[in-house]
Amino acid sequence: MTKRIIAYDLGTGGNKASLYDLDGNCLESVFVEYPTYFPHNNWHEQKPEEWWNAIVKSTQVLIEKSGVNPKDIHCCGISGHSLGVVPLDKEKNLLRESTPIWSDYRAEKEVADFFSRYDEEKWYMLTGNGLKPANYAAFKILWYKNNEPDMYEKIDKVVGTKDYINFKLTGEVRTDYSYASGYGVYDLVGWQYSDELLEATGLPKHIFPEIIASDAVVGTILPEVAKEIGLSENTQVVCGGVDNSCMALGAKAFKEGRIYNSQGSSSWIAISSQKPLLDNDSRPYIFTHVIPGYYANALCLAAGGTSFRWIRDQFAHSEKEEAEKLGKDPYDLITEKAAQSPIGSRGLIFNPSLGGGLPIDKSLNIQGGYIGLSSNHTQADLYRAAMEGITLGQRICLDKIRELTNVSDEMLVVGGGARSELWRQISADGYDVTILKTNVDQQAAALGAAALAAVGTGLWNDYEKIDAIHEIELVIKPDPERVAKYNQLLENFVTVSDTLSDLGDLFKQRAEKQVSAVK
Repeated sequence: MTKRIIAYDLGTGGNKASLYDLDGNCLESVFVEYPTYFPHNNWHEQKPEEWWNAIVKSTQVLIEKSGVNPKDIHCCGISGHSLGVVPLDKEKNLLRESTPIWSDYRAEKEVADFFSRYDEEKWYMLTGNGLKPANYAAFKILWYKNNEPDMYEKIDKVVGTKDYINFKLTGEVRTDYSYASGYGVYDLVGWQYSDELLEATGLPKHIFPEIIASDAVVGTILPEVAKEIGLSENTQVVCGGVDNSCMALGAKAFKEGRIYNSQGSSSWIAISSQKPLLDNDSRPYIFTHVIPGYYANALCLAAGGTSFRWIRDQFAHSEKEEAEKLGKDPYDLITEKAAQSPIGSRGLIFNPSLGGGLPIDKSLNIQGGYIGLSSNHTQADLYRAAMEGITLGQRICLDKIRELTNVSDEMLVVGGGARSELWRQISADGYDVTILKTNVDQQAAALGAAALAAVGTGLWNDYEKIDAIHEIELVIKPDPERVAKYNQLLENFVTVSDTLSDLGDLFKQRAEKQVSAVK
């Protein structure tokens, strides 16, 4: 019997199911999209049953494409997008068809109320939750309590994205330390729920899942589920972790000071450490690592890759049609056209804050936009400006991390952006670091999930094998002349970002005055 591992990468845009052998080689991969819904301003929702359908479909297609015998699949592990709040009743039924995802920030009123009673800096220094406070689970649960009280009263557990999938697979409700650290009521250094924060929020402890190790076995697949999904009921399900921490493991950042850049739906620069890099000014967002005793520290663009996807959907209709005819990825055609524009996109600047701001911005009310448009600009300029804007936004993140700790002059890049020759060079020049691309590429989170499953079920002794799995394919060095140009462009980018922050504050104030006038 040849044992195999399935890794699920449950991301913002869809689920990727990947088949691994015992040496950590990815044998086959299948991606199934699901939508995000935006029913109101600041509301970003997905349907848990659509996650499950994507898990089922991707698994079935993976088995068919690979020809693997389901009985050979020894275990599975999962990486899940963070800050999910799926409410379940005592019978473990879904209480809401769609639930807020990580980027949802409807709970601004709940945040304001909480911080009128509890010091915000103290909360951050205790939790390491450095994104918008309204993104974090506790405040979304308080929103449930205040706006959907009948539903709230029925809640027995609130689970995250990947933990809902594990529940569907096994019937067991658990979470791991990495995912629990995004609940907003977690003691980062203590590696446990904080009684102080639970009391301050008024949320009962019992609604939060029991915490186990990321590589602990949750259970085996339920017989009826095994028939539905196409796996053996003997397949062991390992708890897995939050995407940031799984990706850190898969990107070799499971030792002190290792840094990587994820260029995906949300784009971040992260560094692993044995002490959390807490800083109240720049507010890195920190998750406990899937590796005990470590932390995954990051600063990000909430809508990095999502902004580029928006560019694709709104402006790249001809590229999408041509790509379909040629059997290519439309992003390849978009970046080919972007390469026709010079550095600086002929004065056009794009800010990627399409979902609002983060603590690293001058204001959380910032909105994205193109600045400097003229009739002389081409589609190529629009595309390159987007790539440069996303890169410069991450450069700001990198510079903040450099202020907090020593950073290597080499950086591993993973995710969709790592596939593009142009984006790799823009990253090297824009960050002023040497970019490393390995064979793992877009599979970092999946590899992390697979590794957790392998160690958790005894197939691997430890995680050291991950270093050997990575084979360097490309080394992209920064060019001094281009670095100088991007340093100048960075000054303009910061000015534009600050201006968009000021405008965001102004527009919000005017909107609030209009609401008050109507009342």
